[in-house]
Amino acid sequence: MNKIMTSALLGATLLASAQSAAASDKIDVGLLLPYGGVYASLGKEIEGGFMQAIEESGMADKFNIIKEDTEVKPPVGLAKARKLVLQDKADVLVGLVSSGVLGAVRDFVDGAKVPLIVANAGNTAATGAKCSPYITRVSFSNAQVNRPMGQWMYDNGIRKVYTLAPDYAAGHQMIEAFTKGFEAAGGKIVGGTYTPFRKTKDFGPYLTTASASDADAVFTFYAGGEAIAFVKQYDAFGLKKDKPLYGSGFLTSPLYVKAQGAAAKGVVTSLHYAPTLDTAENKKFVSVFKDKNGRSPSEFAVQGYDAGRSLVEAVKTGATDREAIAKALPTVSYTGPRGPMKIDPKTNNVIQNIYVYETIEMNGTLTQKVLGTIENVQDGVNGCKM
Repeated sequence: MNKIMTSALLGATLLASAQSAAASDKIDVGLLLPYGGVYASLGKEIEGGFMQAIEESGMADKFNIIKEDTEVKPPVGLAKARKLVLQDKADVLVGLVSSGVLGAVRDFVDGAKVPLIVANAGNTAATGAKCSPYITRVSFSNAQVNRPMGQWMYDNGIRKVYTLAPDYAAGHQMIEAFTKGFEAAGGKIVGGTYTPFRKTKDFGPYLTTASASDADAVFTFYAGGEAIAFVKQYDAFGLKKDKPLYGSGFLTSPLYVKAQGAAAKGVVTSLHYAPTLDTAENKKFVSVFKDKNGRSPSEFAVQGYDAGRSLVEAVKTGATDREAIAKALPTVSYTGPRGPMKIDPKTNNVIQNIYVYETIEMNGTLTQKVLGTIENVQDGVNGCKM
């Protein structure tokens, strides 16, 4: 009997050890996204794209996904990042929608030497003066998607612009980048306002001021629920006829353009992705996403996809621990749904095409008509020292 019990205990011990070893073979991925509030839909979209890339790779069993809600609050985002790294022992972090949250977690990630793949937050400083060898961005920088639009608008006859954006890091950085590009081209900013972030429901007073200006057009950045409200109110005020609306592409994202309805028609924006891009890679991505979700993907979905694809490509090089993954990520390059994808080793920010497109109605459905492509847009070093 003792021999039988000893044998059973030994077997149980070996089984537990095997299970522990199998668990340790997995790469623990901390997914840091907003799952509630104004940007909840963005978080869900990024997660959907990320999981599509992981499943498509055939390596899903190699990753253990641990999700945490940032609540779009910098202190909460930092606390959740610390929990994932110190308690859950995450090998890599993925996500972040808010530029403010990215700014809050930057020093912790850099100090802990844990790789972070940024799947949205465009905080320009994170791949500029506050860059880190542990932060790789596969989405965009706030400057990158707006700066080219300044030259494009000037080349298309716009000379004077009024600007509007929410009063937080991303709003300021996007408008400042556009302004720099527009003024460098020869244009003039005749006025502008930053509206209270996540607090502005009535844009009427700001639209009245913009209407009274001598601007040829209005350039703006809003996202999520604020974008829906702003576009609808801009249309209701009847401004589009005299002052066409331009902006960062998040303004008329495919994720919520249906909610904006006819108000979105004619709005021209710039972004690194449009679901209507006519490439084999994009058609495949859109087809799979539609099968899973019943609708076209947005830029947030493709950012999640590229975060997952980049992680997979890094792991394929043999990288499994924090340091190895951090070193492998900037070397990843491929052609994906948005076009050529590669990372600038001087900044760890993505180099990519920027597309200018108009929201139009076709066969009763709102869609994107690409008007122009600015190829291989990259940021300057901007103080980055790796």
